[in-house]
Amino acid sequence: MGEIVKFPAEGSKLGYKRVRKRNAPEDPGQLRLFPQATAPLLSFATPLSPFEQALMLDERGDEKAADLYFKAIENQDCVADAYCNLGIIESQKGDTTKAFDCFTTSLKHHPRHSEAHYNLGNLYFELNDFRLAQIHYEMAAEVDPSFASAYFNLALVQSINKDFAAAIGALTKYQGLVSRAEARNAEDLLRTFKESLASSKNSRLKST
Repeated sequence: MGEIVKFPAEGSKLGYKRVRKRNAPEDPGQLRLFPQATAPLLSFATPLSPFEQALMLDERGDEKAADLYFKAIENQDCVADAYCNLGIIESQKGDTTKAFDCFTTSLKHHPRHSEAHYNLGNLYFELNDFRLAQIHYEMAAEVDPSFASAYFNLALVQSINKDFAAAIGALTKYQGLVSRAEARNAEDLLRTFKESLASSKNSRLKST
């Protein structure tokens, strides 16, 4: 869920999304030979994996996180996720080339990685390449229809591209996925899109 944006803040996109560890998808072809346990099982503490250690440090802003993400990659531990999070670290350093390389490498390992698509969209947004930004936001939303921030930033790009009808649709989807407070904060922007759409329609009518 995206952070709350204080409006008016036209053109202010929501920020990069760090990846938490994914659960391995269940194989639909695998038969359940044993019933699932209904009683609670005792859990024993296990050492954190390199990716989990990196994520813990990353969330604290510790520079050592990058080294542990590389260690996770060497150990084949959440490789696509590790590259995605490394991309965010590089973007925060201002190294666009390395950030781009990390996000695209993440997608090489997992072409339908929603956060990598979203973060790459943010990178293109910052480079004013709104066509490619839109493509990656659309991919992020397609892979994960509950990805609220992707819809918000997609709406911004669509409005920049003067596609106000699409921007209204994307921002409305965003509002349906976030809290009431966040949805209310988007009302001014939504109103601006609707006014721009009405204005563009009037301009076309006058020109005919």
